[in-house]
Amino acid sequence: MHAIINDKKSDKECLTHSCNTKPMDIDLVYLWVDGNDPQWITKHNAYINTTGEKSTDCKGRYSDNDELKYSLRSVAKYAPWIHRIFIVTDNQTPAWLDTSNPKVKIIDHKEIMPATCLPCFNSTLIEHFLYKIPDLAEHFLYANDDTFINQPVSPSTFFGKNGYPIIRLNRKPFRRLTIFFREKILRKPLKNYVAIIRNAARLVKREYGIYFNGRTHHNIDAYLKSSYEHTGKIFQKELESTFQNHIRSTDDIHRHIYSYVPICEKKAYPVYVTQRTSLRLRINIGRHYKKFERYNPMLFCMNDSEYATDSDREKATSFLKTKFPEKSVFEK
Repeated sequence: MHAIINDKKSDKECLTHSCNTKPMDIDLVYLWVDGNDPQWITKHNAYINTTGEKSTDCKGRYSDNDELKYSLRSVAKYAPWIHRIFIVTDNQTPAWLDTSNPKVKIIDHKEIMPATCLPCFNSTLIEHFLYKIPDLAEHFLYANDDTFINQPVSPSTFFGKNGYPIIRLNRKPFRRLTIFFREKILRKPLKNYVAIIRNAARLVKREYGIYFNGRTHHNIDAYLKSSYEHTGKIFQKELESTFQNHIRSTDDIHRHIYSYVPICEKKAYPVYVTQRTSLRLRINIGRHYKKFERYNPMLFCMNDSEYATDSDREKATSFLKTKFPEKSVFEK
C-alpha cells in the first residue's frame, strides 16, 4: 500500500502559504563532528579495535571541510530570524566558532543520550535524541552541516497553518519494487541508507497501515518537538533495540519516522520537491555544479561520500568559499 495523503499541496503553494497569525520561535539543530581531530580519531579507532565491529562509515561521513561554517553563513544571510542554534557534538567545538554568541550553543552527546549509547559514531542514533536538547523550541529545524540555504526563506517556508511542519519529499513511486528487485532478483544487499529508511517505513506501515515510498529530501527538515517525542514513545521498544548501535547498522531506524508519523496523523503538510527547491549536489560528480547553476535551488546539499576524494573535497570547499565569502556573526 502506498501513502496517499489527500491534502498534499505543491511546494510552491506551501511556500506562499500564510504561516501563523502568532510569531513563533524556531530553533535550528546541527550534528557536527571533526573527523580530522586526532583525539576523536583515537577514540573512534580504539572503539573499533576493541569491539571488532566493522564500520559501515567512511571518511566522507566524518571529514570536516568547514561545511558548518559556510552553512551558518547561509543561515545568517538568508534566515536571520532563526531563534537559537544548537550544535550537537562529541566533546568538540569548531575552532572558528564564537561561543560567546548567545544565539549559538554547543550540546555534547552526554547531555541528551544515555550512557549505554556512548561513545556514538552513528548519526542515525544521535538523531533519535534531538528532542531532549535543553530549552529546544517546540518548532525546530534539523540540518546536517553539509546543507545550505541559497535564497531568502521565512518561517512559512518550513511551517504552515497551525504551525504544522512542511515535510519535503522526493518522489519514489517504485521504491518498494526497486528494493524487491535488488534483494530478491539480483540478490544484492541494500545500502545502509536505503535499508534504514525501509525500516522506518515498515514500522509506520505496521502502526498506521500506510507505506511511504517517498523519502525526505536530504536537506533541512522541520519538526515539532512534541511530535518527535510522541513518535519516540510509539516506537520506544524498537528504537531502544538500536541503542547499542554505536556504529551504523542495517537495523537502525532512520529519522524519516519522525516525518512519516505526523503526515499519517494529518499534522504536517507533505510536498514533493523539485531541483529548484532542493538540490543534492554530489561533490564527486563535476556536472552537478553545472546543475546547481542551472536550477539555482532554494536549498542545497554538498554530499560527501565514500566515492569522493580529497581533491573533490577541496573543490567543494572552494565552491562554498566563493558562494558565502562574508564572515558571519557566528565566527570569531
